[in-house]
Amino acid sequence: MATTKTVRAGVLGFSGYSGAELVRLLRRHPQSIPVLLEHRATSEDERAPWEDGLERVSFTSAGLAAAPVDVVFTATSAEVALEAVPLALEAGAKAVDISGAHRLRTAETQKRWYGFDHPRPDLLAEASYGLPEFYREQIRGARLVANPGCYPTAANLSIEPLAAAEVLDRSFGIVCDAKSGVSGAGRKPSAKTHFSQVTENFSAYGALFHRHTPEVMQNSGLSEGELFFTAQLLPLHRGILETIYLRTVNPMTTDDVVAVLEARYADEPFVRVLPGGELPDLHSVQYTNLCKIGVRADAATRRVMLVSVIDNLIKGAAGQALQNMNLLFGLDETMGLLNAADGERP
Repeated sequence: MATTKTVRAGVLGFSGYSGAELVRLLRRHPQSIPVLLEHRATSEDERAPWEDGLERVSFTSAGLAAAPVDVVFTATSAEVALEAVPLALEAGAKAVDISGAHRLRTAETQKRWYGFDHPRPDLLAEASYGLPEFYREQIRGARLVANPGCYPTAANLSIEPLAAAEVLDRSFGIVCDAKSGVSGAGRKPSAKTHFSQVTENFSAYGALFHRHTPEVMQNSGLSEGELFFTAQLLPLHRGILETIYLRTVNPMTTDDVVAVLEARYADEPFVRVLPGGELPDLHSVQYTNLCKIGVRADAATRRVMLVSVIDNLIKGAAGQALQNMNLLFGLDETMGLLNAADGERP
């Protein structure tokens, strides 16, 4: 039975792209009160109009004691989240970490892919991976949820059902050709995301060793030698499109592959498997919490191509974080996201 609780939802990093998107979603959520958590001094010039009228709380032990929140979202860098998550938990709040600080299961894996020693391996072990379609029951009972990366969300939703059904020819390997809008790089400017560099351009980055690679392996049950993952930067604001190439053990038609995915996602509100070889595009998911998956298969050669699309700021970040909050507090999982599923623009 759904609860009537009103959740005080604190957002740390609210001025970034994902944080601002989350505040927008929380403001229209019928059972949440968004709270802006301040961890650094800001000037009036830095404040956005949408911040007006919202409660602001200092993100310190004293600040959280004076104005408690039920959940803290860390829409920050991993370095900030490493300090923020323990503070939030010590204050009695739940935490949904939108950074990559708690997504991998061991300190050794974290060190290899993120380049730092994790100060709290116990929290790595405790964190529930926040992909509701896979880990819904674990999330419901969690204290700390590691919100998935945007690329792995689109990849795992497409690959894992086929891996679980044991239809993959693992000797062939899997190629994940992933393309994202520039907002996926965050708000902080860099030479690679400058308008003059991005516009009328198209580039690959993090080749072979992108830090999202282990998330795909970890949650789809793949080894490193089985997966080629390449991230590429599109000259647009938002959206991810991944073209995934694989081969099946036995001949499968497009309808056969669609049937495997449909069986997995029949009751999922935010995953849509397209019929008959139809392929999705970015416009069909932008400003929504949907993942759409299209399939083309050639039974004669056992080749399969999947096209998976999401909005990197919603299903890839803020929307999925809100989905996780709903689960944490016994709310309807789709609350505050139904319009986002229908593509309502802000």
